[in-house]
Amino acid sequence: MTPLRLSGLLTGAVRPLGDKGVPSGIDKRAVAGPVALAASGLAGDAQGDLRVHGGPDKALHHYPFDHYAPWAEELGALPLLSRCGAFGENLSTLGLTEADAAVGDVFALGSAIIEVSQGRQPCWKLNARFGVADLARCVQISGRTGWYYRVLQAGTVAPESELRLVDRRAPEWSIRRIWQIFYRDPLNRDALAALAELAPLAEGWRRHARRRLDTGTVEDWSRRLTGDAAG
Repeated sequence: MTPLRLSGLLTGAVRPLGDKGVPSGIDKRAVAGPVALAASGLAGDAQGDLRVHGGPDKALHHYPFDHYAPWAEELGALPLLSRCGAFGENLSTLGLTEADAAVGDVFALGSAIIEVSQGRQPCWKLNARFGVADLARCVQISGRTGWYYRVLQAGTVAPESELRLVDRRAPEWSIRRIWQIFYRDPLNRDALAALAELAPLAEGWRRHARRRLDTGTVEDWSRRLTGDAAG
């Protein structure tokens, strides 16, 4: 995989979001210089609800700028889509998508080392940010979700840093393939059993797989996608 120079390196403080002013860190802004990256994420980055956002397996969010043109075709030329950061991402690149990135892929980024941990599960905050009532559901259905990294080695990252692949622990388990299992074939027992034992996959997703195997049912996505849980 050819090293990729970042299209954007972004962080965000917690700010009010939407009509209800819910605290959120989804509004990311490009940084101008080097930033420290620790196990908890980039210095200056924050999350509004640590119950469901952030943490070691969600230290960095990567969203391909490759997806912006398709979204502009579907949603129109929204101002948010004129630059990276619209989807709350920390990292933006061209040339790497969910079909290419796999859980367990290890990258050097600046002086840090990071590992792909899971795909993104879109939530209602995308609806509020874009002013599109069902955008989170559209993102989930499209498979253009982005993904998260855990930090294996802390370091410093700069806007001009390159993302360089250094190891692949489970190349057959692309983010796209896992998305297909979770959302298109959600009760495939053989696939769920494999995911439950997939060591590089975030524990939260392995737990989802085990629960589906135990119950024979799929968790309810509606609260995450519509915002009912936010009150």
